[in-house]
Amino acid sequence: MSLWGRIFAAGYDTFQASIERNFMGRIRDDLLAQASGSVIEIGAGTGVNLSHYPPSVTRLVCTEPEEPMARRLRRKAYELGRDVEVVEAPAESLPFADDAFDTAVATLVLCTVSDPAKALREIARVLRPGGRLIFIEHVRSPEPRLARWQDRLHPLWVRFGHGCHCNRPTLETIEASPFQVEFHRRGRIPKAPPIVRPLLTGVAVAP
Repeated sequence: MSLWGRIFAAGYDTFQASIERNFMGRIRDDLLAQASGSVIEIGAGTGVNLSHYPPSVTRLVCTEPEEPMARRLRRKAYELGRDVEVVEAPAESLPFADDAFDTAVATLVLCTVSDPAKALREIARVLRPGGRLIFIEHVRSPEPRLARWQDRLHPLWVRFGHGCHCNRPTLETIEASPFQVEFHRRGRIPKAPPIVRPLLTGVAVAP
């Protein structure tokens, strides 16, 4: 893990606090209310979602490939008194059997994984048939002018954001995956930097 990666992990919650308090927390509450049964969260980071899961979740497994993030995730689970199984694994290689989960959650993670298409195939594999993927992602803007700026600034942002890609066409990637998109909404993240302001939320169903 690079020094910047450790700094990024240490400062993530502080950096996101205002956006979470004023906007993203409500989005998480709304979407994660649909999670139920055995749930796997992909790239759970520092555990921002933990306080938003409903009682209908009977088992929660959080994957996180980076140790500094996973350490903070475990600490947050302890502080919240949540029974969470933390597994250090990348989204592209999940160490679970086929059809192991009822719900998968990916929030602000498909922008960062090395291979989004492969990650989605893995998520579909570990979900039971008809299982649901809940996603909240910043994405490539549908507005051509902003999309061009995302492309121009991407080389700088991917370094600053510790591997975060600001211009990924995530909806199209999900539509090309084994999943069937049940619904999606586009929006904006207020007060976020413009190149990561376009927001995509929704639910997709595993085959």
